[in-house]
Amino acid sequence: MPFYENTMKPFYEELLAATTQERDELLDLPLIRAGASGQVSLPTYIAFLTEAYHHVKHTVPLLMFCGARLPERYEWLREAHAEYIEEELGHQEWILNDIAACGGDKEAVRHGKPCLATELMVSYAYDTIARGNPCGFLGMVLVLEGTSVELATRAGQAMQQSLGLGSDAFSYLTSHGALDVGHTDFYETLVNRITDINDRQAVIHGARVFYKLYGDIFRSLAQNLIPSAYEKVAA
Repeated sequence: MPFYENTMKPFYEELLAATTQERDELLDLPLIRAGASGQVSLPTYIAFLTEAYHHVKHTVPLLMFCGARLPERYEWLREAHAEYIEEELGHQEWILNDIAACGGDKEAVRHGKPCLATELMVSYAYDTIARGNPCGFLGMVLVLEGTSVELATRAGQAMQQSLGLGSDAFSYLTSHGALDVGHTDFYETLVNRITDINDRQAVIHGARVFYKLYGDIFRSLAQNLIPSAYEKVAA
């Protein structure tokens, strides 16, 4: 029986169970494990922040777009999007400030282009909302918020110690990780209210795809960085 047809458990639990393999594959990527243990170079960290900027700046537009595309029966979810938007405003500027604190050129990043993997993930998010089922966007929220709760604060603390930088270079990771603990509880409450089987299936499918696409960003970063930045963890 497909996960999304099992009504014996809250949907959030079914969603986590249905995406366990994809989540584990993401968290097992060498570059993510290196970041969690603080074993990354400064250029690696700046490269990560650069790609984070190029997808985080779409968070609010995507929430707005998704809210506009939801059917009337999801008015309660549209209202939740509006609440979420208020908390997400300006987070991309946190990232640019972190880049500047690391000695990077934040204006070059602002006016630059993302790597292909980041561009494809963002494009898929818009396409899911426009062409598919807007509920599928909740799969992206699970991936980004869940990964943040799991890794962000721990990685920020570990890298701050290893790189010898001030806390002003880690505002995105540390603050976002703390915020997303509350966001995850909010998210669980929301998805548990989704009862339509097709919409649940869209959330699960979206999460599976976004785990792959988000992982591709880290795979792309790893291919373009010096292996010694994370080879100890990969070994």
